[in-house]
Amino acid sequence: MRLTILGSGTNVHPSRAAAGYLIQTDQTMLLDFGPRTLMNLIKSGVDRHRITHILFSHFHADHFSDFITFFFDALIYTKHEGGRRPDLTLIGPKGTKPLIKSMMATFPSFSNPPFRVRIKEVGVRPFEIGDTRIIPRPVVHVADLHCVGYRLEYNGKALVYSGDTQYCDSLVRLCDTADLAVLDCSFPANKPGPVHMHAGECGRVAQEAGVGSLVLSHFYPIADRYDVKAQASEEYGGRIRKGKDLLTIAL
Repeated sequence: MRLTILGSGTNVHPSRAAAGYLIQTDQTMLLDFGPRTLMNLIKSGVDRHRITHILFSHFHADHFSDFITFFFDALIYTKHEGGRRPDLTLIGPKGTKPLIKSMMATFPSFSNPPFRVRIKEVGVRPFEIGDTRIIPRPVVHVADLHCVGYRLEYNGKALVYSGDTQYCDSLVRLCDTADLAVLDCSFPANKPGPVHMHAGECGRVAQEAGVGSLVLSHFYPIADRYDVKAQASEEYGGRIRKGKDLLTIAL
């Protein structure tokens, strides 16, 4: 399993793209697709026209908006440039279907693509994409929005992506003994903010879940002004990496 961080920041960050993660197992898939991540996907060298699955944690713009550019690019490629691509499956929490269907019906040129688009809503039931097992779990972010984290298991390894979340038991259970956890570290512990975790809480989740290593990501600009790794290490004794765009980790 191979993780490439396409975006380690938030919606408007001076030096980081927003949330997006490339996962390569026997499949190539994306977890979230925030602004500026499409260009980092291109920089990664992966053929964007071969991606078949995109998993969304929720639909705040900083986790979703580059999908619009990606999809329009796919239409130009297949309709006007002689390209072909496989079918595309879009996966997300409750509310995914009406949102995507409305977008496909109303965005200019988005209807009737020359490839099949499947839309799947997930709750807690595991599912497979090829030989990769995926376990979704609801997490607590904001009260009026369905949000999920994902656990991906492949070839004896497990990776967890929290999406946006507060500290919650559901996230700790999802991370249980995972080899790698990529967690929402929006704020430093000494400057906590609303509806997201801070560095200390990321360390707490990793310690309570017994994960192999921790990646801090999804930084608001204020998080880059403090030593969030040191703050997380006050709670967690394992290896901690501070995420950055185009960082690649092999499991």
